[in-house]
Amino acid sequence: MKQLRLVLWGLVALALAGLAFLLLRPAPPVANAPQVAVQSSFGAPFNLVDAQGRPFASSQLNGTPYALFFGFTHCPDVCPTTLARLAKLRTELGQGDDAFRIVFVTVDPDRDGPKEVGAYADAFNTPIVGLTGTAAQIDRVKKDFGIYSAKVPGDGADYSVDHTATVLLFDRNGKFVATIAPDEQDGPALDKIRRIAG
Repeated sequence: MKQLRLVLWGLVALALAGLAFLLLRPAPPVANAPQVAVQSSFGAPFNLVDAQGRPFASSQLNGTPYALFFGFTHCPDVCPTTLARLAKLRTELGQGDDAFRIVFVTVDPDRDGPKEVGAYADAFNTPIVGLTGTAAQIDRVKKDFGIYSAKVPGDGADYSVDHTATVLLFDRNGKFVATIAPDEQDGPALDKIRRIAG
């Protein structure tokens, strides 16, 4: 009986080894398999409205690196902190305000018109491009740049907006280079900014 048990356990072990081999072996190449295209660009040209109520085309950013951030003027913490941080990093870069542009796009066009984004951008005492637009324009730009936002109901007519808090960095040719996460240390963030401003 003991020998029979040993034989059975041996067969189980062999079966498991065979199954593991089948599951872990590399898949054979498929003839004429379609090639997956690698995305070489990020975002898309856009048309919004600046703080003076004038049309603003993304082509106006050509030739200058820029940091693009999506937020809203009623944001209690993440948005003002992020814009203040970008202003600080630009100062630390030591190349002046022209080293790279800071672009703020609202995700709350219902409350943030040209006047509101303009006053908000001015509050940081450094050049910041404040942009807004129609709900359709904002939705299009959010989609093209992979930005999430959603209204969060509050008291009465008041509400907040959940949104992507990542900064997008573009070089002087409008090519997407890197992101800065909200919890990223200033050192690595400044290194990324040097890459677009160099």
